[in-house]
Order: sequence, then C-alpha cells, then structure tokens
Amino acid sequence: MTDIQQQVQQAIDRLVESGAERGLQVAVYRNGEQIVDAVAGIADPATGRPVTSETPFFSYSIGKGVAATVVHVLAERGVLDYDTRIVELWPEFGAHGKESATVRHALSQSVGVPGLPTGLTVEDLCDWEKMCAIIADSEPWWEPGTKIGYHAVTWGYIVGEIIRRASRKPISQALREEVASPLGVADELFFAVPASEQGRMAQLEDASGSEEMFGELPPDSPILKLGPDLTAEHANRADVRSANILAGGTVTARAVARMYAALLGEVDGVRLTSPERLREVSTVAMSGTDEIFGFPTSWGLGYSIGQFMSNAHETQHVFGVGGLGASHAYADTKTRTTFALTKNRLAPSFDTAEQVAGIVAKAVADG
Repeated sequence: MTDIQQQVQQAIDRLVESGAERGLQVAVYRNGEQIVDAVAGIADPATGRPVTSETPFFSYSIGKGVAATVVHVLAERGVLDYDTRIVELWPEFGAHGKESATVRHALSQSVGVPGLPTGLTVEDLCDWEKMCAIIADSEPWWEPGTKIGYHAVTWGYIVGEIIRRASRKPISQALREEVASPLGVADELFFAVPASEQGRMAQLEDASGSEEMFGELPPDSPILKLGPDLTAEHANRADVRSANILAGGTVTARAVARMYAALLGEVDGVRLTSPERLREVSTVAMSGTDEIFGFPTSWGLGYSIGQFMSNAHETQHVFGVGGLGASHAYADTKTRTTFALTKNRLAPSFDTAEQVAGIVAKAVADG
C-alpha cells in the first residue's frame, strides 16, 4: 500500500468510525495512473452491505461534469461546436428571445434559464419530454451570455437535449459509447440507471442539518425558483434512479476520477480530448456574481473553475463539479491529478471532501 493510499484510507476510516459519515469512496489518478482506490463504511444500512469500489452513488451535480465531458467528446469528433446556436439542434429552445443562446452559454451557466415554474414535482423531473418543453418555452432571466447564474436543475435538461439531438442517440447510450465504454467503466458511470443495476447502488440519507443548507430564505429568493428539492429519499426511489436527470449522475469515485484523468491525458491508451480542447474547456468561459447565490463564480465549459479550494483565485488550474450533499470530483492541470469522493450521507458542507482532498494535495506535493 502506498503512503497516499494509506493516508486516505485511514482518514475515511476515521470519518466512518466517528459517525460523521456512513459510507465513502475516494479515488485519485496522477499522470494517468490510479494511485488511490479507498472505500469505507456501509452502502445500505438496512442490509449492512459494505461500500466497495464498484458501488455506484447518486452524486448530484457531479453528473454535470460527466455530461459536459460527453459534449466535449462529441465536439472533438466534429458532431457539434461550442458556438453552435442551440436552436440549430433544438428549434423550440429559441422561444421568448433565446435564439442567440449557444452550446457555450449552456455549458458555462450563462444561458439565462436557471428557474422552473412553481408546483413542479419530483415526478415531473423524471419526465424528460415535459421538462424539455417547459424549459424551451421559458422566458430567459437575462440575455444569454450576458450574466452567470447556477442552473442547478435546468442545466441537465438543456445539455442533455443538446447531446441527444446532436448525437441522435438516447442520452444514456451517448454516455456509454462516447465516454464510459472506451474507459472500461460502462457499469460505473450512469445517467438513468438500468433496473438490473439499481441493487448495487448506495442508499442515500440526509445528514442532520442538511435541511438548513441555505438557512432561512426570503419568499422571493431565486434559490426557491430552481426546481423541486430532490432529497435522499427521492434519490433512493426506482423511478428517479431510472430517469435521465443529468443535473445529477450516478457514479463510482474511481470511474469519474478516471474520466477526468482521460481529459488530462492518456489512461490505458485512451484520451478523451486533445490538449488544445482541454485548455479551452478548463479555462474560464464566464465569470461574475452568481445571479442565484450572490457570490463570485467562474465557469469553464461545464466545469466550475477554482471553486473547490477556499483560495479559488489561486486555483484556476482546478476544474470540476461538486454535488449537493458534498460529493466532489475535479482535475488539477498543474499537478496532473484527479480526485473524486462519493458519499451517501448528504451533508450541508464540503468539509469531508476538503479534508480528504487536502491530504491528497499534500501527499502529491510532498511526492
């Protein structure tokens, strides 16, 4: 066992033993080689089934990074271009002044349709055609490309429909054929999870205090207009697991760390994009004050830039996406390291991910 593997294993074992976490996976790649594959705890408290490296976790917005990667592989093959107007692929999207919106705007959280009508349910989120029709017919909150705001739920339908129309494949098939199968992780990277695979998944649970993630919100807060809450209980349901909800994704830590590693360079002979495209997608495409949350934010093409570390302005070489509940995955172009942490206890802060990532960063720097 390497020192870094041992340090990470000890850290996550302590987190489980203390009761802070129920079950976790951590995976790290460096220069295309896996250097950490650590698991701890229980995947399903009802049965006592342990977490293994193969246990898929519904990991919320980590799936945005996976969906973005599918777009980049399609762009690499010339199937689409970032400056393609969305209406060229999806004509209905142009309603109410959205004709100028591009794939680039969609990926960079600047397309201008972060909100959804009140009254939608989790069942509605499972209805792809209904959600796409609602979003296509929505009025933009701002002119596409002029402001930035986190599209927590709508992002997945917009980018997913771009993938579906450009590739002319079902979304799950596009993920499997363009990204997962070439990397040998077709049974560990999912949007909709086949019924036959759902028994392998970790059961999620809401941590105490998770309901206070945003505190008391005024009734006109834009956060309340992002769409229905998707709780741990919802995410454990078969209908939700079977749906394409690309704002989230079901992954193993080792699969998503491998995916990011194949963006940085070759992994067992597979590279997903060219070095030139890597530079483009991992560079700030849009930044400013987030129209939803009110804090400064920077996004590349489908990935948050420098957001994971507290000194975000000094970590522009880090790109990735964290998920509600505090799973996280990212790549570091400076150290050629990728990191993924999945967990089944949905916490209101990224403390666990930051703690474990700090151990990894120090070990990589010392090494």
